[in-house]
Amino acid sequence: MRYRTPPIDKTKQAPTADAGITRNAQSRQPLSVSLNDNIKQVKQALGNSTDIIIKEITIGPGPGGGLPIAILYTDGLVDKQVIIGLMESLMMDTALTKRLEQDSAARANIVQILKSDVLKNAEIQEVTNFEALYNAMLSGDCVFLIDGLPQGLSAGARGWTDRGVAEPGTENVVRGPREGFTETLRTNTSLIRRKIKDPNLWVETKQIGRVTRTDIAVMYIKHIANDGIVKEVNARLDRIDIDGILESGYIEELIQDATFTPFPTLYSTERPDVIAAELLEGKVAILVDGTPFVLIAPAPFVSFLHSAEDYYQRADISSFIRILRYVGIFISVLAPSLYVAITTFHQEMLPTELLIGLAAQRERVPFPAFIEALMMEITFEILREAGIRMPKSIGSAVSIVGTLVIGQAAVEAGIISAVMVIVVSITAISSFVMPAYNVSIAFRMLRFPLMVLAASFGLFGIIVGIIALILHMCSLRTFGIPYMSPLGPLVPSDLKDTILRLPHWMLNTRPRLLNQQNTTRSKQTPPKKSNE
Repeated sequence: MRYRTPPIDKTKQAPTADAGITRNAQSRQPLSVSLNDNIKQVKQALGNSTDIIIKEITIGPGPGGGLPIAILYTDGLVDKQVIIGLMESLMMDTALTKRLEQDSAARANIVQILKSDVLKNAEIQEVTNFEALYNAMLSGDCVFLIDGLPQGLSAGARGWTDRGVAEPGTENVVRGPREGFTETLRTNTSLIRRKIKDPNLWVETKQIGRVTRTDIAVMYIKHIANDGIVKEVNARLDRIDIDGILESGYIEELIQDATFTPFPTLYSTERPDVIAAELLEGKVAILVDGTPFVLIAPAPFVSFLHSAEDYYQRADISSFIRILRYVGIFISVLAPSLYVAITTFHQEMLPTELLIGLAAQRERVPFPAFIEALMMEITFEILREAGIRMPKSIGSAVSIVGTLVIGQAAVEAGIISAVMVIVVSITAISSFVMPAYNVSIAFRMLRFPLMVLAASFGLFGIIVGIIALILHMCSLRTFGIPYMSPLGPLVPSDLKDTILRLPHWMLNTRPRLLNQQNTTRSKQTPPKKSNE
């Protein structure tokens, strides 16, 4: 049987680019003087959505009858108590009623009267076209449209339900603040304002996303932040042309310096104290409405190995912990590949007793060391990812049981050796010492090509891989700043807060490559002993 294609109904075709241009042109058209026409246009453009509330009221008798006014807002995005207060201000203002009744010219100046006298306690802005009207309504503001005037007013009435300030879930500290960012932009900016009460802390807000119109805030400290970096951040944000921004990860990927690299070139955090400290160094913060993760630019590699707690503990304790982190990096990246290289090519490097013990353990293992390590690493990565995605009530139990049971069963079955379980376990544990999760993922990815080089060329392959990795990291830049600074290029004055953290009274200058106009951060002198 042959089927015949039904005729295309052109009225039901998907909207094309021309249709999108037409809709944009319609949204930019100015408001009409007719209140009914404006209401009809809003209902048509928003598809008679049930959460769009339109209330029509009449204020003042006046010589020609009452003045019709429409109040438009989006249910769920506004504080209804604020809406009720605004409506009562309009309908119960006797002075406004008398003025409309006695002064015939009051209707023509009703916008200024409402702004200066009636709605003076609200955040008022004029609305002259449908694009501004839709933006105000869908952002949580209340819009007033007046019959006979081609303009309206928007009043701030935002009041949606949001998550309260709580402890960050990804950056735990033993000593330090317990507050973290939320999904509300204004809450996040206020958390930073609480820590930096300086009028030079500037906030620039813009909207990105043709459909979502997501609010983006750029924060920096004037006269401390590098003006060139601020201009570059704004330029990259202004070049973004996309239909929607749902999380700061969209922004990070669209403005990053290098795409084909496992290393992030922007730093993200949930902690307001971290953002405040980075701003004081001269960096720029990018806050995105709808996510608790705030971006910092520029972000050299050493920034990802620093924790907020490093500055709350004593200098000697912080320096020791940082050294542990660097040791953890080398273990997490090189432990499996070194095991593969030594057991495959360089057995002479091991003591005789250890070599005999390893040979005895691997006697029943049918796979070479590389296949053995590869199976264990992939299995552990699957267990780790499964533990993250599972419900919290069973995720930890499944990951622990899976790791113990699978590892023990694999050793007893002769698929892998016991030493390989130890190597993979210490490798996995070492990857958790890094404060930044995205850098931990980068080193987890690099572990596999280094294992391939170790299985192919031994220690020579590992050395070549490390050299290639260092060259790649030195070639990266983050908003014009070398990624490996202050290690490469070497800046001796900035090494006091890199691998080691010197006492606060010695951290008297800001990073030289980030800031050239205000490099002095402290004039603190060494503490003096009291003479008793």
